[in-house]
Amino acid sequence: MAAPKDLLERIQLRLEESFTSIGERVSDLPPADIADLLNQLNRAEAASVITMLPTPRAVEVLDQPTMRRRAAILEQLEPDRAAQVLAGLSADQRTDIVQQMGEHERRKLLPKLEPEVKAEVERLIQYPDHTAGGIMTTEFVRLDPRMTVADALKHIRSVAREKESIYACYVIEPETGRLLGSVSLRDLVMAEFGQSVTEVMRKKPVTVSALDDQELVANKISKYNLLAVPVLEKDGAVVGFVTVDDVIDVIREEETEDILKMAGVEPGALDKPYFENSIPRVVRKRIGWLLFLFVAETFTGTVLRFYENELAAVVALSFFIPLLIGTGGNAGSQTVTTVIRSIALGEIGLRDAWRVLAREASTGVLIGLLVGAVAFGRALLWGAHMPLAVTVAITVLVICSWSTTVGSLIPIAAERFGVDPAVLSAPLIATLVDATGLVIYFSIAKAILHL
Repeated sequence: MAAPKDLLERIQLRLEESFTSIGERVSDLPPADIADLLNQLNRAEAASVITMLPTPRAVEVLDQPTMRRRAAILEQLEPDRAAQVLAGLSADQRTDIVQQMGEHERRKLLPKLEPEVKAEVERLIQYPDHTAGGIMTTEFVRLDPRMTVADALKHIRSVAREKESIYACYVIEPETGRLLGSVSLRDLVMAEFGQSVTEVMRKKPVTVSALDDQELVANKISKYNLLAVPVLEKDGAVVGFVTVDDVIDVIREEETEDILKMAGVEPGALDKPYFENSIPRVVRKRIGWLLFLFVAETFTGTVLRFYENELAAVVALSFFIPLLIGTGGNAGSQTVTTVIRSIALGEIGLRDAWRVLAREASTGVLIGLLVGAVAFGRALLWGAHMPLAVTVAITVLVICSWSTTVGSLIPIAAERFGVDPAVLSAPLIATLVDATGLVIYFSIAKAILHL
């Protein structure tokens, strides 16, 4: 068989001419390669390829982690065909796809599903997005506490093809559905056949609530090194579980959201591939923060006008303004990013505010001394006289100390008042330091240069 890359190129050329026999050409490719191919096509072309694949093969392709626009592609299919493919996916993936569909497409598709699958999807989409219930799957192995290890292994073999994962199994009380314990396949394989599953199970497994935020779920799986974590309703009944592969998706989503917020861009701006976001939509997602920061930045102009006489008296003061406010903004941005990351990882909290403040202030002083020494030499090389060089050096020291101190408090204060710290981040600290840095600079200049 030809190399996958060569075959993909030939298929793409073929797509430009005709869709005849495409199903045969891609059927032997690994599902991951087919997913890569479909990601390069438009939605109509990708849907046509999916239509030509056998249903099990189409399910394998849509199941790939790299596969994008799954909901959009299924919307292009006939409802009967889309229902067949959707039914083959795991419960959490079905729910995710249906949630991303438009209301009209959803109404056409759901009646085509088997009654039990439809009921499950309708139940799962009731959970809010970004919660444990919103990303969980219900296809887990339930074990009766009266089973022996041999009975449990036999049961797992009988249901394995129907479950998303068999590595983590849960012992459930038959009458109430309450969780009694968890047991891994490894534990069962290593135990004696005659032992009861209650002897082998972990009686107090780590659990999450159905309404817990998905980031909390990801943190628990990471902290306790779990393959999966059971999801409980308020009454303690097990309603599903979240697997480690679901957590990888969550981590990627949360990281993307935080990066966008730190750049002052609404997270929704990149919920579609780059070229599928219309320019007006991108503008709407970006303009809010830019306008806010623009207005905030006008205070910098106000400060400059206030110190107009000092600038006129010593024109050389203006040469160092970009250097000083840039250094302060960069130092503050470093601090903000570091503190936000530590808050996200649970390393620091509100109780640590004073310790963080002292630590970052000390860091700022040391950075200011080092950068200030370089700034002093640079000012002399530019021909500045000694008092002006000293002014620049002291200003760098004060601005670095000030920006790191403020940068350490903003994320913690935001967390305290229930605001996402990533929102009040690098753009805000840079704008704040611009104005305050100028006040610091001219105040020091007035004192040293006797303006």
